[in-house]
Amino acid sequence: MDKISLIAIVMGLTAIIAGQAIEGGNIGSLMQLTAFMIVIGGTTSAVMLQSTPKQFMAGLRMLRWIFRPPNFDHEKMIREVVNWSQTSRKGGLLALEGMIAAQRDPFTKKALQMLVDGTEPDTLRAVMEVEISMFEHARKQSARIWESAGGYAPTMGILGAVLGLIHVMENLSDPSKLGGGIAVAFVATVYGVGSANLFFLPMGNKLKHLVASEIAMKELVVEGVVAIANGENPRIIESRLRGFLAMHE
Repeated sequence: MDKISLIAIVMGLTAIIAGQAIEGGNIGSLMQLTAFMIVIGGTTSAVMLQSTPKQFMAGLRMLRWIFRPPNFDHEKMIREVVNWSQTSRKGGLLALEGMIAAQRDPFTKKALQMLVDGTEPDTLRAVMEVEISMFEHARKQSARIWESAGGYAPTMGILGAVLGLIHVMENLSDPSKLGGGIAVAFVATVYGVGSANLFFLPMGNKLKHLVASEIAMKELVVEGVVAIANGENPRIIESRLRGFLAMHE
């Protein structure tokens, strides 16, 4: 569990509610179902319209990464690649065949299989880099829906404010209805700006960082198997991978 995400969300909401209370405002006035529907419903529809169904659903599934991020253990992968190198140095590339089934990541499994099959280093790198490029594009498109939501939400807040003011103008002759329209107008703006800057944009940035970490893991695998295919010394491979990792941190 990523506790800092939970702390951040609670802290942000608390700051807004506490600020409203300190100023003597009614906390209940921030609870406007109409404003919520306009902002969240409008933002969701805009994001859905710009995305393919596959991208949209993948982006929703990535939401769990905010609270339970995948563990991309680069150090463990370096140790594993060095182990592959030592094994192949002693028993040849075919000695790695028994390690393929133990790999849970399809990308790593494919790279190791190509290595065992004796694929030329340049060909191996070219094939796996194409896979990385396709995978990275798909992941970034999915993560970008939250960034897009952060762009649409403030505009939807303004739309809600305009609708609220229209309601006010329509009821100038009935003062009892003015309060509700004004409340919707201002609360919709709060919802739009608040959701964008407290939730959507930070979530999008965090997901992009996690995607970059995932891609670095795959690039680490490619660098390792290509070095093994070239017959490099395990110690040199380890040093190269650590330098590669340092460049991507």
